[in-house]
Amino acid sequence: MTEDTEIFRHTISVLVDNEFGVLARVVGLFSGRGYNIESLTVARVDETENLSRITIVTTGTAMVIEQIKAQLGRLVPVHKIADLTIDGPSVEREMALVKVVSKGEKRVEALRMADIFRARAVDTTEDSFVFEVTGVPDKVKAFIGLMEPLGKAEVCRTGVVAVHRGTDVI
Repeated sequence: MTEDTEIFRHTISVLVDNEFGVLARVVGLFSGRGYNIESLTVARVDETENLSRITIVTTGTAMVIEQIKAQLGRLVPVHKIADLTIDGPSVEREMALVKVVSKGEKRVEALRMADIFRARAVDTTEDSFVFEVTGVPDKVKAFIGLMEPLGKAEVCRTGVVAVHRGTDVI
């Protein structure tokens, strides 16, 4: 595969006005051009300036990623764009709630696995646990996979949040 056709995963952070319809326009940009969003998180980050931060994980060739960033930059409510994948070191995290329904040895094994992954039991009954696991997306995915044979019943994931390391800001 050449660099022109190789698919890369990118985490893009976008600072936007916190107003009606902005998220729909950003998502519409992706769907209208056939770009996939692997993860999407959004929240207000500055009440004084009324700004929200959108973190998007997407995949594409280097050219597609550049097109995405250029098109995002043309949207009116967008203030800043950062490609955390290429702008330097960054920290990425995701959180998941994983419900496991089991008894006996499977229940004990689920607790052992949770301890190894530093997942916390945030709810428990005689027949179930809800674990909270936080980490890089691969860690979260691995934990979910290990819970499958132990009675995984339900999963809720936040999506990726990310920030530059050090003094760099978006």
